[in-house]
Amino acid sequence: MRVAVCQLNAREDRTHNLAVARDLLDRAATAGATLAVLPEYVDYLGPGAGMPEPEPVDGEFATFFASAARDLGMWVHAGSFHEAGPDADHTFNTSLIFNPAGELVEIYRKIHLYDVEIPGRVSYQESRSVAPGDRTVIADIDGVPTGLSICYDLRFPELYRRLAIDGAKVLVVPAAFMMHTGRDHWEVLLRARAIENQCYVVAAGQIGDHDPHRTCYGRSMIIDPWGTVLAQAPDTVGITVADLDLARLDQLRTDLPSLANRRL
Repeated sequence: MRVAVCQLNAREDRTHNLAVARDLLDRAATAGATLAVLPEYVDYLGPGAGMPEPEPVDGEFATFFASAARDLGMWVHAGSFHEAGPDADHTFNTSLIFNPAGELVEIYRKIHLYDVEIPGRVSYQESRSVAPGDRTVIADIDGVPTGLSICYDLRFPELYRRLAIDGAKVLVVPAAFMMHTGRDHWEVLLRARAIENQCYVVAAGQIGDHDPHRTCYGRSMIIDPWGTVLAQAPDTVGITVADLDLARLDQLRTDLPSLANRRL
């Protein structure tokens, strides 16, 4: 399976963000990708006052990416968007997966919400406006069991262990990881999730400045089950591609059967 991570700088102009996302998907298809993964909040990452109205999973956002998947004949992981939530005050942070026919085949709602207070650096309470998801999800993407997660989920290894135990061979992480944590934690955590679960990890991030006063780390990457970084995006908008060797994954799990040897 050839995968592409699409790195972009979504801001307050949703039309422009979607146009850039479609261009990156076109480039991924040209590169021969079976699956392209976009980052968290791919359609809008800007001031709360300008946020688009939350939509259902069959709204304009879904229609846009379903059309892209169908036109390109490619699996598309549409990052995430603000799905209409359980009440008027909360949305869901939701990923949608489309097959090459443009059909919506899986939905994942972010479970772990980013409620963080770092004095003088960041104050962010995602739970004030976002409701948590309540189920783990493995999508069958071109026959490959693929565990879904979003951004802050990365800090909770129990989620990824459950996905691995339930059969995942690939773990996907669309993100908008902030610069001050990303430079120290992003790669370390991604490689750890790959090694401990003997899975490929495919992580697509936002890059650069986003209003208000937010800078995302980028460095989208694809990591093999040994923890080797197969491909890493430079610090710019673009795509990065790598081939996943599922036979190698199976061999690694045989040679070093840490999942089979677990006691807890």
